[in-house]
Amino acid sequence: MEEYKHSDLTHKIIGCAMQVHSFLGNGFQEVIYQRALALEFTKCGLGFQRELEIPIFYKDHVEPIGLRRVDFLVEGIVLVELNALTLIEDVHLAQTLNYLRVYKIEIGLLINFREKSLNFKRFILSERNDYQALK
Repeated sequence: MEEYKHSDLTHKIIGCAMQVHSFLGNGFQEVIYQRALALEFTKCGLGFQRELEIPIFYKDHVEPIGLRRVDFLVEGIVLVELNALTLIEDVHLAQTLNYLRVYKIEIGLLINFREKSLNFKRFILSERNDYQALK
C-alpha cells in the first residue's frame, strides 16, 4: 500500500465509496451516491461537510469573485469530488485540480460511481508546489 500524507484517511474514504458502489451498483445519479456516501462517512466516524460552499478568490483581490460547492470536505483536509459519468475525462481531472488550487487544499479525491468498477483518482500537492494525480 502506497504511503503519502493523509493516506490513512483517503483509504477510509475510498473504502466508504467502495461500500456504496458495491451496494448500489453503477446506475444512479450523483446525488444518490452523495447521500449514501454521507451515511457511510457517518457510520465510519468521519467528520465531513457536504456541499460546502467555498469562496473563490482571484490573485490578491480581497473580495471573492464567486462561490462553488464542493461535494465533501472530509476532516477539514481532504476534498472529495463525486461523479456519476460513463467515463472520467481530462476536464474532470482539471476541475478537481482547480478546486484544490483555489481552495488551497493539499489532498483531493475524484470518485466516479457510474463505471462498472469504482474509479477514483488521488491528487496531492507535489514538492514542486503543483498537483499530481496518483492512482
